[in-house]
Amino acid sequence: MTLEQIRGLVTADFEAVDRVVKRRLHSQVALVDQVATYIIYSGGKRLRPLLVLLAARACGHAADRHIDAAAIIEFIHTATLLHDDVVDGSSLRRGRDTANEVFGNATSVLVGDFLYSRAFQMMVTLDRMRIMRILADATNAIAEGEVLQLMNARDPHTTEARYIDVIRRKTACLFEAGAQIAAVLSDAPPLIEESLAKYGRHIGTAFQLVDDALDYQADESSLGKHLGDDLAEGKPTLPLIYAMQHGNDDERAMIRHAIEHGGLGQLAEITRAVASLGGLAYTARLAQSEVDQALAALAPLPETAFKEGLSELAKFAVARKN
Repeated sequence: MTLEQIRGLVTADFEAVDRVVKRRLHSQVALVDQVATYIIYSGGKRLRPLLVLLAARACGHAADRHIDAAAIIEFIHTATLLHDDVVDGSSLRRGRDTANEVFGNATSVLVGDFLYSRAFQMMVTLDRMRIMRILADATNAIAEGEVLQLMNARDPHTTEARYIDVIRRKTACLFEAGAQIAAVLSDAPPLIEESLAKYGRHIGTAFQLVDDALDYQADESSLGKHLGDDLAEGKPTLPLIYAMQHGNDDERAMIRHAIEHGGLGQLAEITRAVASLGGLAYTARLAQSEVDQALAALAPLPETAFKEGLSELAKFAVARKN
């Protein structure tokens, strides 16, 4: 299935999420409206809310509370993007100028705070303490992951284990939370809730692994951001870590220098080294392993078109080119 075909399984739900997002973005402060709308409607795959919708329907959810839940997940994700782009000094996302590039860092951070607080306002209306606890824990883990990533930056001694810890927190936990709250809203049995949480964790990990590999192999026009952004920021992602471990002295020295100092002076040479030393292939294998575990986690769910959609969404996570 293509991503559009997967979305087609929940077309009405997806349209309802868009309406909720538009309505709940509204603020009496005009600049908040302007910035939030700019980032929310600047493209993106909306994989996280899509996951929530599919998971809820796969659990047999027949009401509409999952619409708000999907919008909450999208608001939290968007808030992290606004903050990330400021921290990373990014100027391009989804093929457009980042919000901080257009409106400035201070505005982006504050509107990110608005989106976080709006998400928590919406959580309260769901009136489910377990959902609030899951999402509160997830947002806390995301913040910890971002700090850990900052600590790893420009550190060539970052290990694979430290890298995986970062992406589990900063990326995978929101996928996990989205799948889990869909089960909670549906009053699914504990086995189904646990299975969906595991599914979300593994697909989220796979998504970030692929994202980090694309930084060294994608076409910039389709990727929607500058190639080598991670390298420019001195981020030791898995393709670099693996290449460091398997290169000769000169290759290791080149990669170590790039991580320590950032910049793109040797991007072409490092990109070739990452590919030739197996960094991309290793990252792809690990991503596929995560997807395989995500697919296995779906086994307890009843056979429905929505379960198939979740399966196809996991496969898309590793097959995508942007």
